[in-house]
Amino acid sequence: MTHSSPEPAPAAPGPHTSPEPAPAAPGPHTVPGAPASAGTPAAPVTPDAFESALHRLRVWEAEPPRFDPRTAPEDPLDLFRAWFTDAAQAGQPEPHTMQLATVGADGHPDVRTVVLHGADADGWRFASHATSAKGRQLAAHPYAALHFYWPLRARQVRLRGAVTTGTAEEAYADLHARSTGALAAALTGRQSAPLASPEELAEANEAAWERAAADPAAHAPTWTVYRLVPREAEFFQGDTRRRHVRLRYDRPAPDGAWSRGLLWP
Repeated sequence: MTHSSPEPAPAAPGPHTSPEPAPAAPGPHTVPGAPASAGTPAAPVTPDAFESALHRLRVWEAEPPRFDPRTAPEDPLDLFRAWFTDAAQAGQPEPHTMQLATVGADGHPDVRTVVLHGADADGWRFASHATSAKGRQLAAHPYAALHFYWPLRARQVRLRGAVTTGTAEEAYADLHARSTGALAAALTGRQSAPLASPEELAEANEAAWERAAADPAAHAPTWTVYRLVPREAEFFQGDTRRRHVRLRYDRPAPDGAWSRGLLWP
């Protein structure tokens, strides 16, 4: 067996050391996910690699908690608060994020992820610019659906109902109860408008950060608080034997009494 001498360690760079050559642009055999140089498209993932990654995935590696719907409270708000707190204490990342589904002017559904700002007897709160796509859609068709998914607990919550807007005072208080970064994002504005380049965003964002730091009381006039007042609330508890529990609450009017029943999974 031949024993090769070890390669000498590379010399430490000095003041006159030539720079390392730039990495070659990824080719057809580049490993998917490997970093590409700036401005260079990453190599596409093959259909086989995608299917392989997809079908190796599993859900609910840990045994989900048990949920007896007979013990559920009469008001879905109470159950939501209990499940939300449980998810947060279990270490579920970002349990306050939720999917908001609206309807566009063309009648087609639209969905995005937003942050829950609160939940009480008046509804589930979130906020955005009234001039954003979701704001315009809600102005034209003030009904929506919310969806929460907490995979660590194999739980989902779905809410559907009318959406109302809060007062200007509520919008100001909501915006200034948040971080400087949230204020800067709101001051940047123009959400969902066409963007000419990343540099245009960077310039506007930098100016917004400077304004937010210099004037913490600054306000974005189009910032709006929304409340979804549910007429339907569904709670889903996953089960490894696929005996999922689906408990749905319904009420005929926003101020009506709740009824509840089970659904086949």
